[in-house]
Formats: sequence, structure tokens, C-alpha cells
Amino acid sequence: MPVIDEVLPPDEWTARTAAHEARVDRWVRPHRERRGRGETHPVHDFLFTYYSQGPALLRRWHPGVGTALAPTPDGPAPHAAWRWYRRDDDGVVALDAAAFLADRGRTVEFVRGLLSATASRPAFTGCFGLHEWAMVYRADERRHELPLRLGAAGTDAVVEAHPIRCSHYDAFRFFTPEAVGRNRLQPTRQTQPASEQPGCLHANMDLYKWAYKLGPAVPGELLADCFALAAEVRELDMRASPYDLREHGYEPVAIETPEGKADYAAEQRAFARRAATLRSRLLDVCHALPAPTTPTGHLGVVRSQS
Repeated sequence: MPVIDEVLPPDEWTARTAAHEARVDRWVRPHRERRGRGETHPVHDFLFTYYSQGPALLRRWHPGVGTALAPTPDGPAPHAAWRWYRRDDDGVVALDAAAFLADRGRTVEFVRGLLSATASRPAFTGCFGLHEWAMVYRADERRHELPLRLGAAGTDAVVEAHPIRCSHYDAFRFFTPEAVGRNRLQPTRQTQPASEQPGCLHANMDLYKWAYKLGPAVPGELLADCFALAAEVRELDMRASPYDLREHGYEPVAIETPEGKADYAAEQRAFARRAATLRSRLLDVCHALPAPTTPTGHLGVVRSQS
């Protein structure tokens, strides 16, 4: 089992818990308030509706694989009651890696393979966000109840004037039937590990998904970093889309112009650099999970002596 490298004292893990909650509440609190009023947000709600992890689980701070939590005077950390944790006789709580891998081992292997394959490729930044345009091409109905910045005819003209090279299956699957054949690539769920590339906005947003799929093995700070990146990428994704979001405070990135293309590609490259670091950190989590063939101690893990 993974070595326990560190046992956090109560004052440290409680402070990190509070900092994590305060950080993600920047997005969680407005979402909950809107939901209570029956309102929606065309940009930020995506992070809570498209992705399956709800706000309550996003607010949960985890120490991550290799880190345990010392008990408070009142008892063990609340994690002791959460799935895939176990408590030692002295009240120390840590991830039960064996139980987690028994349930999610195939997921860990998939995520490890996908992230490794994506990281091995060069970033392509010449797609200009045309996936969003292809989702409304010659469509009678749209996924978002928002006006089109160039109107229906103008939107279709942009699609017809540009080559489309979308490598992300979960974007491609929403293309209109008329747009499918215009994509130079035809990604599928089965070819996803062979298709995704590190410049793709959606692949970089999805680092948040892979972080929560890895569950409590991922430290809360890394989960929040991935969510923060996804929130910023989502804004660019929609600003470069055919929708007019100016009433919501978002100025468009006019990818139909040379200036807009340059702006989009520059932001895409910056996001790709940030995503590369997060992808590497998630891979570190994956690599820390497989159990070495060593005797186990408390918690089914070997505690480090350092």
C-alpha cells in the first residue's frame, strides 16, 4: 500500500479544510443562490450540470494519497465516516487505498492512460473554438437560449469558411448532423486516448473531471486548481462561441477575424501550459496508488519514517 509520508496535525488540516471551502465557495455560493431563485447562468452552471460532481462534494477537502490526519481532542477527522477512508486505533485517518482501488481501479487505469497519452502529444492551437459553432450549424434548435452574435446565416457562413479539426469526442458528439462530416477528425469514445491533445480547451476543462474521478486520492488543493482552470477555460469557450453574451458581461472573442483568432490562440496556449502542470500532478496521484509488494502496517499502509 502507499506509504504515509505525513500525518497532519489538527490545526493544519482544519485550516486547509477552511481554505478549500472558502476558495471553491467563489463558484459554489452563487450557483446555489441562483438555483434557489430558479435562475441559470449560461457560463458557470455548466461546471455543475455537465460535470457530475455536485457542489457539496466539491467543497470536501481531502488530504490525498500518502497523507493522514491526526485526531482532534474531540475525536478523529470527519473523513473517518466518508467512503474509502479508514481509522487506525490511535485515531489517525487516511485513505484506504485498497478499498478505493477495489472499487475504482479500472477508472484509475483509464485516467492514467488517457492523461499520459495526452501529455505525450504536442499542443494544437489552431481549432479556434469552432466546435461550438458546429453545434449550432444549420440547426433549428440550440443548446443555449442565447442570441447568435452573427445570426443564423452568419454563423453558418463562419462554419463553411473554416476547416474544423475537433479532437474531443465529448464536444464532437454534440455537432449537428450537417456539421459532423465537416470535421477532419472523427473521434469516438473508444479512440479517446488516441485522439485527445493538450491544447484542446475541453480536454483541459476535463482535468477537473479526472480529478474528482480519482476521488479522495486527490488532494483538495489539486481538485480546486483543476476546477479553477475549468472555470476560466469555460469563459473563453463561451466568449469564442457564436453566442452573444455581452448582456452577461462577456465580451466576444471574434474568431471569425484574424485578431480574434490570434487572441484565442494566445489564451489557448496559456491554458495549455497551466493544464500541463495539473495533468502532471494528477499523473503523480495515479502513480502513487498502485500497491508495492511490502508488508503493511496500520491503516493497511506503510508509514514513512521521514
